[in-house]
Amino acid sequence: MSDTLTAPPSAPPDGASRRPSRLAEALWLVVPYVVSVVLAFVVGGLVIAAIGRDPFAAFESVLTTSFNTRFGTIETLHKWVPVLLCAYAFAIPLATGKFNIGAEGQLLVGATGGVALGILWSDLPMVVLLPCVLVAGALSGAVWAGIAAFLMTKFQVNEILSTVVLNFISFQLIDYVASHVWPDRGAGHPATTPVGDGALLPGIGQAPPMHAGVLLTVVLVVVIAVFMRRTSTGFEMRAVGANLRAAQVHGIRTSRLAGAGLVVGGAVAGLAGAIEVAGVHGKMLEGMQSNFLILGIIVGLMARGSMLALPFIAFGIAVLEVGAGSMQRTAQVPVEMVLIIEALILLFLLLSDIARAKLRRH
Repeated sequence: MSDTLTAPPSAPPDGASRRPSRLAEALWLVVPYVVSVVLAFVVGGLVIAAIGRDPFAAFESVLTTSFNTRFGTIETLHKWVPVLLCAYAFAIPLATGKFNIGAEGQLLVGATGGVALGILWSDLPMVVLLPCVLVAGALSGAVWAGIAAFLMTKFQVNEILSTVVLNFISFQLIDYVASHVWPDRGAGHPATTPVGDGALLPGIGQAPPMHAGVLLTVVLVVVIAVFMRRTSTGFEMRAVGANLRAAQVHGIRTSRLAGAGLVVGGAVAGLAGAIEVAGVHGKMLEGMQSNFLILGIIVGLMARGSMLALPFIAFGIAVLEVGAGSMQRTAQVPVEMVLIIEALILLFLLLSDIARAKLRRH
């Protein structure tokens, strides 16, 4: 009896018990994404067939346009940059439990800050002007998000409400700048005059060239991943989002970290605006935000808090977005169908979480 009670439990062979659990975790991570994408395309295909179009031709256009030509690939990479940066603008504050719905406004204000320097200092050489434009964009976005952070930390104003309101104010700001401050009378729609040549991001490769903002974004991906996973501040931010009360008990300054998350997210969105000015448009114009807020939120939610997953999911969304136009031309399916498919993928992912929780209980 004594031996039975005191004998230590037999230890499993080293590593034998871990491998199945890691494999199971990997399957739980990957399978829901695969199933959600397949189901979203099945439902989308049924809808396309219901309106009398060929779903196979539509999906072929959507999925191959980005890879058939160099132009499609470059366009996809250029689309990937703002989608990813707006996703970071949503995901970084979300790590602290806060919702930044103002990435659209922060992008526009960042573009305004960048284009202002690009026009006012247009005679400066690239080595001076281009960094100033990018930094001005990031700082402008940070300041814009900082308004919501200040209201949240000092007066407990809900950050969702304040960031949404700031979006609408930014629309008026871009309209005023494009129509009254530096208007381009020959553009046919509200737009500023072009920035100086020194404010433009250099192109890489043969025509059509890829702007250097893509490489800058890759560097930023690494920096954000290291910051969130390897620094004490990044750990504290994730701890605040995971369990606010536990973080408070352990002395973490939750309010300050939440505000900092909003500001950093705003800086990233502002940088996206400056890159759009310096790399794509060469000016600021109405409509340049192009659904980036919605796409950023979709990508941020799909990533489920993983900063490493964000770039890959954003690339998949960029492929769908670039293929949408081709789908409309070749299969006469409205481009909005792609947004429906993206929303369906997110919906099925969320449903998979419910199914996973029920399966684990049983």
